Amino acid sequence: MISEHALPKSLLRGGQPLRVLVVGAGGNGSTVLLGLPYLHQAMKVWGHAGGLHVMLADGDLVSETNCVRQPFASADVGLNKAVVLINRVNLFWGLRWQAHPEHFHKDSLRTNSAGPHLIIGCVDTRAARQAIQSAVTRANDSTIYWLDLGNNASSGQYVLGQPLNAANRRNAVRLRTVAELYPEITDAEAGEDPLPSCSAAEALERQEPFINQVLATSALAMLARLLRYGVLAHHGAFFNASTGRLSVLGVDPDLWKKIQKRTRKDWLTRHGRDRNPTASQILTGR
Repeated sequence: MISEHALPKSLLRGGQPLRVLVVGAGGNGSTVLLGLPYLHQAMKVWGHAGGLHVMLADGDLVSETNCVRQPFASADVGLNKAVVLINRVNLFWGLRWQAHPEHFHKDSLRTNSAGPHLIIGCVDTRAARQAIQSAVTRANDSTIYWLDLGNNASSGQYVLGQPLNAANRRNAVRLRTVAELYPEITDAEAGEDPLPSCSAAEALERQEPFINQVLATSALAMLARLLRYGVLAHHGAFFNASTGRLSVLGVDPDLWKKIQKRTRKDWLTRHGRDRNPTASQILTGR
């Protein structure tokens, strides 16, 4: 049965900014980051005086190949991705957002500073997703939302979830995370997809242009509706560039149970191939 998810009433009280941590500054992460200032401006117009305070974490340096389909220039080669992008956004928009030039790990949120309300994961390995999952599901962690974006050559997905932790308790309508619906996406032992190519031509062959823009814009539009209206009827979507189809993931506990049951069956058969792939196979591109 389809229902609606309601934004926690305490999240935007008191004029404090919504703290957002973007993990990964590659194709999806850089596109998400460059869209967040528009959401920040919109929130202030909607009466949320604090808007957003954004942090970007990535330990990678800009390569020449990154300049092909990511928002980096030749002058950026050799510099840290997070630092380059945050400096650019702060200079243009007059913001004081923060760069963390390091890779995210399972203990990254164990600090004395206030943790993020929302983590946006834009990583491309199972191990990196596993690190995010481990961090946000600690018993004393207070992350309210985990938004995951991922893609392969011509398709991708985004899923907004509420990880089980101090902020989110077990209940029927708690938004299931991508790791709960598709647990193999965080299983580092299952192996990783090939790393991005050092060749610009091969990089474009492995991923078509504009996949990142479609996913990031759609995910940000979903977040905007949640923050403006306080409710959502869907918490993710799957996009296929070859068909042009965008299929939404509804806020539907019955659907979640079906997905989890189907995923468990696929897990037990070690990803056995059927003529009709499961949703999890579509998600991971395997």
